[in-house]
Amino acid sequence: MAVFTGIGAGIGIGIATYGLCTAAARQPEMKGTLMGYFFIGAAMSEALALLGLVLFFIG
Repeated sequence: MAVFTGIGAGIGIGIATYGLCTAAARQPEMKGTLMGYFFIGAAMSEALALLGLVLFFIG
């Protein structure tokens, strides 16, 4: 079960990175703003993966 949280986080960050690259290619002047949003989203995805791992070991 803990593996699924890691897979989900990896897929989520991969999709977010793809979106960041696409958006930065279309509007390079927005790169700074987009990077901030990307880091927030990646941190949330990793936090949920760690939460799933902790809940797996507790339960």
